[in-house]
Amino acid sequence: MSVLHLCEADVEHLLDMPTTIEVVEEAFRQLAAGQAHNVPRQRAHGKGIVLHSMSAAADYLGLVGWKQYTTTSSGAKFHVGLYNQSTGNLVALIEADRMGQMRTGAVTGIAARSLANPDAEQVGLFGSGWQAESQLEAVVTTCPIKRAFVYSRNADRRSSFAEKMAEQLGIEVIAVAEPRRAVESLPIVITATTSRVPVFDGAWLSAGTLVCAIGSNWKHKAEIDVTTVRRSAIVVCDSVECCQHEAGDFNGAIEAGDFSWGSAYGFCEVLVGDTTGRRGAGDIILFKSVGMAIEDVAVGGRLVELARQRGVGSTLDI
Repeated sequence: MSVLHLCEADVEHLLDMPTTIEVVEEAFRQLAAGQAHNVPRQRAHGKGIVLHSMSAAADYLGLVGWKQYTTTSSGAKFHVGLYNQSTGNLVALIEADRMGQMRTGAVTGIAARSLANPDAEQVGLFGSGWQAESQLEAVVTTCPIKRAFVYSRNADRRSSFAEKMAEQLGIEVIAVAEPRRAVESLPIVITATTSRVPVFDGAWLSAGTLVCAIGSNWKHKAEIDVTTVRRSAIVVCDSVECCQHEAGDFNGAIEAGDFSWGSAYGFCEVLVGDTTGRRGAGDIILFKSVGMAIEDVAVGGRLVELARQRGVGSTLDI
């Protein structure tokens, strides 16, 4: 059996942000229509290593698949496997670090287009790593962003990030020395960090702000504080089931009696209009994303199409 293999360089060559946004949005719409099924992440802990496993079925694509990745002290390694739904045959094996970066950013871009006030021209960003790059790129792709304020603890890294992203995206990107400057009076605030504790005070948020918290998918981590959850008129999750399973951002608010999972909305239902998103220009909205395998299966399916069209990738005989 011949299986398509795509390495990181192949993914980099084939995938761009507009394509990723299109594919991921369709995946959420198909979830709402019952044409896809997502299984939350599970983790196996070994000495010095964690194996992270997630899977999904995409009836609308005729594919099922998984993402597996390991994390060790030396970093993370990501792979996605795709199977033909009718035959069960393995179709593709994809190195998926770049793909994961792009699909995570795309979800935030779609959320910003759907949930932020439409005249949002500025964004605050916490984090200056690789994932923060795709977060900013995606929001600039979907919203009329002209200026971004970025804060991270390392001054050199945030300055380098600002310079790089300003050149790449053609907007003004300002590195700020105080976290408050990446929050106050801004219509969109994104957290894309590895922090275990909240990175800003929710009292700093202005009326109408959309907060997109994407950095944490562990129960013991929280990028946002109880005040942010309490002040949010609406809480939207990429998946309520997945967030219940691994989003530590809500622990404090649940313990304080300020939040219950029954009040959260799933993004796919909001996206197709089955439930209400933004109700008023002054609403503070919290969007929490932990990542879903259906995004990987959908983007992986498009990568296979593009690779076949363009003759990219190699063949594994299995």
